[in-house]
Amino acid sequence: MSTLTPSNDQTIPAPRSPQVRKKGANLEKIGWIYMRASGVLLVVLIFGHLFVNLMLGEGIRGIDFAFVAGKFASPFWQVWDVLMLWLALIHGANGMRTIVNDYVVGATTRKVLVWALWIAAGFLIVLGTLVVFTFDPCLGVENSTTDWLIQMCAAR
Repeated sequence: MSTLTPSNDQTIPAPRSPQVRKKGANLEKIGWIYMRASGVLLVVLIFGHLFVNLMLGEGIRGIDFAFVAGKFASPFWQVWDVLMLWLALIHGANGMRTIVNDYVVGATTRKVLVWALWIAAGFLIVLGTLVVFTFDPCLGVENSTTDWLIQMCAAR
């Protein structure tokens, strides 16, 4: 028959008992604050993005290559999109890190998964930032069959 009382090595400290904290930055606290701040900023950025793309102008019918090329020609929209990209990827990776820390039991597996998350997020951030800031709609235009694109690039 089993007993419900835990042994001495399984005792859980009282909820308000003093905790010994390591010196240095509290990364969990910084991550928690980042999630709240980036979440608020992402709501503003995403709804602004959706409003401009879907409500202004021709709506969804107006979104085509020329629309994207026009937006990426503006430094304002470049910064807007890169900020949204960075915040969303770091926010998502931090959320996944929290899930991994909560549910993965093995320390080595946890460490490998967290590293994989940050490497993937870093790769996507670098790749997305390069796409936004180096986007050239005239690249390969000589093979295009679109008249407006040929005319626009010839004028440059």
